[in-house]
Amino acid sequence: MVGCAHQKSRVQKLTNCHKDRARRRVERGGAFHASRSGGFTLIELLVVLTIISLLASIAVPIYQNSVTKAKEAALRDDLYQMREAMDKYYADNGEYPAELANLVEKKYIRTVPVDPFTRSADTWVTAAAEEETGIYDVHSGSTDAALDGSSYAEW
Repeated sequence: MVGCAHQKSRVQKLTNCHKDRARRRVERGGAFHASRSGGFTLIELLVVLTIISLLASIAVPIYQNSVTKAKEAALRDDLYQMREAMDKYYADNGEYPAELANLVEKKYIRTVPVDPFTRSADTWVTAAAEEETGIYDVHSGSTDAALDGSSYAEW
């Protein structure tokens, strides 16, 4: 037997050889070290991918909902600012502006804002004043429905 230092009896030789082999296995990193490589199994990869896809399926709708809420807040603010500018224009000039560009020309607003849902500054729907000339109200040109169920065109 190679590696056995003791030559007493056959039983002692076998016992000592097994002890030497066990000691060498421990020094190399364990009895099962050579039988397993350092990679992941297919099952482990599938479990990880399943967990990632579950988390993504929860996170994506929440993210999209928060983007829509931010666009709605921007639309509300844009409508408020343009309506305030129209009221100030009326208070200063005694008439409503003929178009939204007049608010920019007279410096009531810096630019006509971009509608966050249509992504255009040209899609605003204006409402004419009943007794006066000009426009007294503005709405979004979007035909989409808001998160609360109302139409953006009605805001």
